[in-house]
Amino acid sequence: MKQTITEKIFSAHTGEEVSAGQIVQSPIDMVIGNDITTPISIKQFERSGAQKLANPDGFAIVMDHYIPAKDILSANQAKISRDFAYKHDLKNYFDEKDMGIEHALLPEKGLVIPGDVIIGADSHTCTHGALGAFATGMGSTDLAYAMITGKNWFKVPQTIKVVFNGKFGEHIYGKDLILEVIRRIGVDGALYKALEFTGEAISSLDMDGRFSLCNMAIEAGGKSGIVAYDDITKEFLEGKNLRSKPVIHYSDEGAKYESILEIDVSKLDPVVAYPFLPSNGKSVREAVKDDIAIDQVFIGSCTNGRLSDLRIAAEILKGKRVSKKTRLIITPATQKIAREAEKEGLIEIFIEAGAVVSNPTCGACLGGYMGILGKGERCVSTTNRNFVGRMGDRTSEIYLASSAVAAASAIAGKIADPRDL
Repeated sequence: MKQTITEKIFSAHTGEEVSAGQIVQSPIDMVIGNDITTPISIKQFERSGAQKLANPDGFAIVMDHYIPAKDILSANQAKISRDFAYKHDLKNYFDEKDMGIEHALLPEKGLVIPGDVIIGADSHTCTHGALGAFATGMGSTDLAYAMITGKNWFKVPQTIKVVFNGKFGEHIYGKDLILEVIRRIGVDGALYKALEFTGEAISSLDMDGRFSLCNMAIEAGGKSGIVAYDDITKEFLEGKNLRSKPVIHYSDEGAKYESILEIDVSKLDPVVAYPFLPSNGKSVREAVKDDIAIDQVFIGSCTNGRLSDLRIAAEILKGKRVSKKTRLIITPATQKIAREAEKEGLIEIFIEAGAVVSNPTCGACLGGYMGILGKGERCVSTTNRNFVGRMGDRTSEIYLASSAVAAASAIAGKIADPRDL
């Protein structure tokens, strides 16, 4: 039987040849929780009477949403996860001592391996598919089941093959590719399907761009996003203390796909997703014509808070100043990224330009803290969602874009095309 990479991963885990549509119970290689979702899982774990985790080394808690705690409620919420981690002597527990946004931190730590099945109680767990793994978000009670049994139930998803042809133009990145996919198929165009990203352009897309691409598969309704292992994956993994040996799979020629979408990246402009859906994508040229004044720019998150994003922003911001009526917040995705950015002089460029640089946190992205929007305010953001009230007041507006568009907009005080600077 000809199989997709996703079908092969599940076949390897279940020990039988499976195809899209089958219901299977699969072992889980890595279960991921955070300070928001894990307390619910812990409650169900303890309510079940379970005394120990089925796979302790395959369970990680990353304190990344409201850490350092923003108020008493978030402090008490975090305490539940801390106490559980200490009680079970959890190996993969990350808090203020080693901070990072979970979907950037775990690959950095070598805890995500090609061929894995990964679940997390966070919808953007699909980010990890960039490393040739099957990764998806689930609910907190689903997480508890995996904590107890080491397994979970799945319907093997059908796959949409997305072929990116051509060569990248100036200031076109992984973020633009996924915004273009979502613009074309809509927020439910890949409902419960795997998005398999292939093609000439993917072969030259760096790892950070691939993470950004897979991160937003969920914004098209996808169950997962995935990129097959290649030399770029290999280079990213080299030197890391990997949790286990990679198991590499590739889709068979002749594998059955639900559909195939082809996109010529050489014809793309940078994409900006207007409020209030990630599918509301428009060319940055159109956004410039619309003359949209911006109150805040945010560069960070599990989508675009990686080192390459900071380098892109710094290149644009160097020697320039943020517009008088615009504020710029930059959040490195992990402490390691922050240290590297400091070594390269990027942090100094940001501060000289008038930006504020924060600790790694998801806070601004989900409207928690560290960048809340007020009434009627507009923000260009490198995050992944622009729903009503996502980053603050329900009358505020979010425009999703790459770090290049975000940095250019911070300077201009309105949505700008980085190619014009």
